[in-house]
Amino acid sequence: MKKTNPTGLKRFGVSLEEDILSDLDELVIKSKFPNRSQAIRSLIKSSIITEKWDNNKIVAGAIVIVYDHHKRELNNKLMHIQHDYHSLILSTQHVHVEHDLCLETIAVKGKAKQLASLADKIIGTKGVKHGKLVMTDIE
Repeated sequence: MKKTNPTGLKRFGVSLEEDILSDLDELVIKSKFPNRSQAIRSLIKSSIITEKWDNNKIVAGAIVIVYDHHKRELNNKLMHIQHDYHSLILSTQHVHVEHDLCLETIAVKGKAKQLASLADKIIGTKGVKHGKLVMTDIE
């Protein structure tokens, strides 16, 4: 009788040089992975996502920005950019973290290069203090 694996996990052996294994163990500790398998899984997934990004595949992500909403015309500029890319934007969340300081999270989905272009325009807008695009695989 053939055994089935309900979790879909496959086990395999990996051979590594001692110094690379030490680096992996440091990564496990530093990143608080429960074990080496989780660390390896994360590294592989990150590599796959980077490849999809590089190959302009469909990905999802978030653009997170921090800005002073009192900066002249900044809200209008950000809104115009978002309207120009409306087909990529799933939703936005606007949070007031201080009296003048806002944090905005923009959920996005589309070809990686389009998302990067949108993020560059938003993050590069004068008055945005900090921003970052995070993308992930959706398959």
